Order: sequence, then structure tokens, then C-alpha cells
Amino acid sequence: MSDNRLAVVILAAGQGTRMKSSLPKLLHPLGGVPMIGHVLATARALDAAHVITVVRHERDRLVDVIEAELPQSEIVDQDEVPGTGRAVEQAVDALPGDFDGDVLVVNGDVPLLDSGTLSQLIERHREKAAAATLLSAVLEDAHGYGRIVRQADGLLDRIVEQKDAADAELAITEINAGVYLFTRQALRDQLPKLTTANAQGEKYITDVIGLLRADDAHVAAIPVSQPWVVEGVNDRVQLSVAAARLNSLIVQGWQREGVTVQDPATTWIDVKARLAPDVTIKPGTQILGASVIESGAEIGPDTTLVDCEVGEHAVVKRTDATLAVIGASASVGPFSYLRPGTYLGEDGKIGTFVETKNARIGAGSKVPHLSYVGDAEIGIQSNIGAGTIFANYDGVNKHASTIGSHVRTGSHNVFVAPITIGDGAYTGAGTVVRKNIPAGALGISVAPQRNMDGWVKANRPGSAAADAADAAAPAE
Repeated sequence: MSDNRLAVVILAAGQGTRMKSSLPKLLHPLGGVPMIGHVLATARALDAAHVITVVRHERDRLVDVIEAELPQSEIVDQDEVPGTGRAVEQAVDALPGDFDGDVLVVNGDVPLLDSGTLSQLIERHREKAAAATLLSAVLEDAHGYGRIVRQADGLLDRIVEQKDAADAELAITEINAGVYLFTRQALRDQLPKLTTANAQGEKYITDVIGLLRADDAHVAAIPVSQPWVVEGVNDRVQLSVAAARLNSLIVQGWQREGVTVQDPATTWIDVKARLAPDVTIKPGTQILGASVIESGAEIGPDTTLVDCEVGEHAVVKRTDATLAVIGASASVGPFSYLRPGTYLGEDGKIGTFVETKNARIGAGSKVPHLSYVGDAEIGIQSNIGAGTIFANYDGVNKHASTIGSHVRTGSHNVFVAPITIGDGAYTGAGTVVRKNIPAGALGISVAPQRNMDGWVKANRPGSAAADAADAAAPAE
């Protein structure tokens, strides 16, 4: 059920210059999802009646992602007046006139803030009938943060910024986490009082807390149990820290669901990946995108799967694969490269130093080693010999090859597409197949072998090869 008394405002108008990136800060990925996508997912989990995202810098690029991740989110464009207070003011103006619930304000660059923490904040806020409730965190080193100053009875007195703090206030380790829950009435009363009469020339949402306290309104601050939950991401160092933290949580979650992860420190699993119980992940493995791994499969070591499907009891080792489907009990690797459009059937094999692209390989069929299979369909129970190349490109267009079932091809073949090899056919070693081979036929392209006696002695006199040949010659 939607919480009709809750609106969520996501602040996403900042420029994020410290990332030093052409990509907007909030679009940098964590766990395969843009940073703001995590915040939008949290808002979705709260079932708020309204979700409003305030944007400005790189507006169109952000909006494309926001609409894809949470289509029901309303977009508000921040005007020329800078500051978080102005952003919230515009978001509140966008709410329906009859909405009289609570307004939760979160930042788009705090990706690990979860719905459970926010649900507790909402519950405490409503229990105390507070005008505003904010999250705080206790840090070992609070330098640079606004401090939470409490009264003798423990209630929030005020927020003091680092630059304005006295020595006694600087000793405080409880800081403002920048997450606020207001009644709409409190915002109606206080937002019009905000000004830009400060050193930065901005309207600050923190000033609303001071105005409420001046009116003797009930304002509470609730410390989070884990400070990293409210940590923001402002540069690439913080981005990597947040990514590692998120990945650790994801890996632990799958371990608790019955997945064996042999080395969590070198295993990365994206948010949208799905793993069944009794999957085994070996060291140096990345399960990325919307990959799905079925029960009993073994992945790794040193393997990267992007948007792949792996069937039950399949084994994939030292492989790089993207948009590939690997059937049950199939075997891939080591040192295989599966490009988009690869489909390997049940009990099939793609072996050592094999590259595939747009290839459908039937059940029980094998491409064991040193081959390229592109734009091809292979039937069931066929074997492709070592060193085989599917020559699918004529310099202008791509062409397809069709290999039947129970086919046996020799080593070092080249299939010049488009060609068809019928069921049960064979090819000889070194064959270049330019014409279709009927079912049950043997295809060969063999020129007679010619041996030129004495060639080494005549053309390489005095060489080690010539000496060896002379030594091996029968005595006259």
C-alpha cells in the first residue's frame, strides 16, 4: 500500500565537479546501477505517494535515467536561485495542494541509504509528532561536518557548521547526515523565511532547522547505527569506497542464500544479478549486469560474465562472456571469449582459446580449441576440429554458416560463408570449404604433396639443417 502521507524529495541538482568527469556524478555506476538509481530504488521501496527529483546540471542526461529507473518520479527543474533550501522549496510547491503529510529530503549522492533506516526515521518522527526529524552520525573524525548540538536533556538544540563552531562544539563527534523529514506545514511556515544572505549566497535547508528551533518546535536528531549508511559520494575515492561496501553487502547476501563464494575480496556481483543456491563462485570472478546463474553451476576462477544466463551444473572458467546463454551441464573455457549472441546448448563445450559471436551451438556439440565461430548455427552432437575459422565477413557483408548434427570436421578448416554442411558429414584436415557439403559426405580440398629432394642443401648450404640432412643421408 502506498504511504499517502509521505513525499520523497531527491536533491540531484548539484554539478559534482570533484568527480572531474564528463559523466554526471549521479550517473557513475555502483553495482551496475547509476548512483541515483540506488536512491530511486530506496524511494520506491518506501511506497511514497509522491517522489520528486530536483535537477539542474546535465538535466537531460539525468532525466533519461530517472525516468527509466522510476517512471512515476516527478521532475522539478531548480531555477537560478542556488541552494538546497531553494530546491526543497520548489519541490514542495510541486506537491498537490491537498497533500499535508511528511516530506523526506534525501541527497542523490548517498547511494547506500536504505529503506529500513528511513522507515525507522519515519516511524520515530510520527511517534513524536515532530515538526522535523533528521538523521545524524557519530564519527571518529567529524572535521568538515556540521555538528549536532544537543540540550542537557538530549534534545536537538541546533546545528553548527564547522566554520562557525567554537572549540567546545568542534569537539562534538555527532554530525548532521543531511537527511531530513519535515511536516509539510513546517516547510510552509519556514521556507519563505530563507534568504541568500550568507557567504555562499545560497538558501540552505539546514536553516529551516534553526528557524523551527527558534519557534520552539519539536525537532529531533536520530543517529544511525552505521555511519557509512549516510556517507555521500563526492569524488572517485569515495565512489570506490561505496562500491566496495555495496559489493560486500551483495556478496554476503548471496552467501546467506546458499551461494559459495570462495574469495569475497576478489568477487564482484552486480545488484541485478541473480544466483541460485549451490552456485560456486571461484576467485577473480565478476557477475555483472542482469546475469542469471542456475543451481550447481561453477563460475571462475578469473571469469567475467555480463548479462549472461548459465544453466544448472554448467562450468565456466577463465572466460569473458557478454550476452551469452550457456546451457545446463555445458563447459566453457579456459580462455574462451563469448561475444553477444552466443548460445551453447545443454552438455555442449566451448573450449580453450575459442571465440564465438552470434553463434548457436546445439546440445552436446563441441568447439574444443583454437577456433573462431561467428554467424553460425551448429546442430547437436557435432565436433568442430581444432583451429577452425568461420570466415563470415567478405569485406562488406556478414554471412552465415549452417553445420548439421553429428558432423565431424577436421583440424585447421576454414568455412567460407555462406555454406551449409549436412548432417553426419565429415571434412578432412586443412580443408577450405567453399561449397556446401551434402549429408554424409566427406569434404576435402587436398593438393598432391610434392617433395623436392636436395632443396635444403641447394638453397641453405652450410646451415645446421643442411648438415643434419647430410648426416642423415644413407651412406653410398
